[in-house]
Amino acid sequence: MRSLQLSLLSFLVTAFVVSLTSCSDENSAVGTSEEVNAAGKPNSAKVVNVYSERQEPFIKPLLDRFTAETGIEVNLLSAKGDALIVKISQEAKNSPADVLITSDVARLTRAKNAGLLSPLSENLAQKVNQNLRDDQNHWVGLTKRARVFVAKSIEDKAKLPSTYFQMADDVLGAGLCVRSSSNVYNQSLVAALITRTDEATIEQWAKGVVSNMARTPQGGDRDQIRAVAKGECRYALVNTYYFASMMADKKDQAITRDLQVIWPDQQGYGAHVNISGIAKVATAPNPNSAEMLVEFLLSAESQRWYAEANNEYPAVSGISISDALKSFGQFKEDDISLTDVGSGNRLAVMVMDRAGWR
Repeated sequence: MRSLQLSLLSFLVTAFVVSLTSCSDENSAVGTSEEVNAAGKPNSAKVVNVYSERQEPFIKPLLDRFTAETGIEVNLLSAKGDALIVKISQEAKNSPADVLITSDVARLTRAKNAGLLSPLSENLAQKVNQNLRDDQNHWVGLTKRARVFVAKSIEDKAKLPSTYFQMADDVLGAGLCVRSSSNVYNQSLVAALITRTDEATIEQWAKGVVSNMARTPQGGDRDQIRAVAKGECRYALVNTYYFASMMADKKDQAITRDLQVIWPDQQGYGAHVNISGIAKVATAPNPNSAEMLVEFLLSAESQRWYAEANNEYPAVSGISISDALKSFGQFKEDDISLTDVGSGNRLAVMVMDRAGWR
């Protein structure tokens, strides 16, 4: 894990203090001593403290709705996932954190391996398909996003990859725009490919991917999509969430109108999917409230909100999706265990580094 700047940690501490002090005494009061958490602190039925990697617009409306329905006040701290994990670790048994929300399975795995999480109840975890939750129920997926190709609509699909492995095909040439190896979405895709094959095969593949890059990796997924529109590359590897969000953004609608989504590996394992996910902190001072929040976020109402407002695929089966996602068509998704994907993150980073994927 990369070291974090002290200034960022100072910001996190300050932000959380401000968040907690903004609550009333009633909402921050703890419950009776008859029920205590793993750290020996009394539980409260009126507050839940959320450490979230997801930015406020993508989670706060649901948290406000949770408060309105349950009367449980939510204290929200938003920051980078790795920084939140470091913060919980440093706070140890005195951490006020009840739940951790991240935007990728790798960070949930890091938190679990550091001993920072405790299992969710079996009934709660089973609301999500087995491949989208930890095999010991330490975390569950909240939403899904797929890693797909985006190209101009006029491009001949025969000259574009239809599988992840074809990204390394020298016949296609240097037409790829993609984020750097530091991007956790790329790391998780590589981890999944290693799990499906082996380390040596994927290292050779990654070298081919580097050779086929149209430019040095730079920017986020939206930047890759804009680069395709500008003709800087013929296709890009991005998350469905970003493309759908740009379709809804007035300044980007003209760009996306001339682009197409290509689903990878539809004749094989299926398109790689990742999650935003949630976990209960092992030292949670309010574990009952934490589980109530997880249950609320997995409810049909919350899952529909995620799909409509955030253009993400629900983690719970049987929930309708947004019109933008419907326009991409149905697809086959890889059902690989994300427990295995998260566990393979470190090896994936090493393979990408050796291949020269910067």
